[in-house]
Amino acid sequence: MSKHAERTSFIKTLSRGQWAKIAAAVAAVGLIATAGVISRDLYQSSTATPSITPTSFSATDGAASRSASRGALKSTTYVTVKVNGKSRVVLGEKASMTTVKDVLETGDIVLDPEDSVTPSLDSKVSESTVISINRANTTVETTDTEIAFNEVRKETSSLPKGQEKVETEGEKGVLETTSLVTRSGDQVVSSNVFTSWVKKAPVDKVILVGTATVSSPSAASLGTTTPAGEIQSWAHDYLISNGYSEADFTAANFIISHESGWSPTATNPSSGAYGLPQALPGSKMASAGADWQTNYQTQFKWFVNYCKGRYGSISGAYAYWQAHKSY
Repeated sequence: MSKHAERTSFIKTLSRGQWAKIAAAVAAVGLIATAGVISRDLYQSSTATPSITPTSFSATDGAASRSASRGALKSTTYVTVKVNGKSRVVLGEKASMTTVKDVLETGDIVLDPEDSVTPSLDSKVSESTVISINRANTTVETTDTEIAFNEVRKETSSLPKGQEKVETEGEKGVLETTSLVTRSGDQVVSSNVFTSWVKKAPVDKVILVGTATVSSPSAASLGTTTPAGEIQSWAHDYLISNGYSEADFTAANFIISHESGWSPTATNPSSGAYGLPQALPGSKMASAGADWQTNYQTQFKWFVNYCKGRYGSISGAYAYWQAHKSY
């Protein structure tokens, strides 16, 4: 009998459960290895920076673009245009925007026949030029115009010949006119009247012209008056020394006594007449002297000249006063 031991296979000795465990372990190792490879590839693809290889196009493209832009700017210009005060800028080619007319055409700005533009359409322009356009505007306007009054002179026997008196003061009338007015800025381009009427009729100035003949009283009928007080004494001497008569002093004394009582400051509370002769207004007497308000001599000299100029003499003024209770 052989003493050699019989060879027994190790594989045959493994049980079914052991085989299952070995298979599971092998599968696990395979999954781990596969996951590692995939993870590495993903990491590399996400972190790697792609390289860019310059080409002849990319290296020269920026310079070409800048050169083209500079060329475009050199050939472009602008001009400011103000329309009724509102500004806008017109851009265009320098070659086609040399005059005001060119700028308006480039900016599609159309002028109406009554619009005004400065400078003129054929004026040369630059970027500092400002073109101003005033659009015409039409409105209805109403205006009032004065109508002059006439002067009418009427003769009357109620006044002595040579004397005049204003019966009615003149008043100007008013003419209202409505027009269609077209303006361009402050300038009136056209104005057309379509209605006009007398809003207020003028009033004629009526002047009465005396025609009556006034006979001066004789010296005998007037008599002689002895002056009383300083003022009358000076007035008497003034008349006599200037060629007047005693009758003239009597006539002057009568008028002044009734008008002011020989007071140089007498003032009519109703009319404002002033001084010895009750001049109206008192400032009339300034023609005889600047001190007319206080100096009785200045007032009396004015009285004498007034009587002579209006009635022919002091006696003539006296006769008128007798008839009308005033002079």
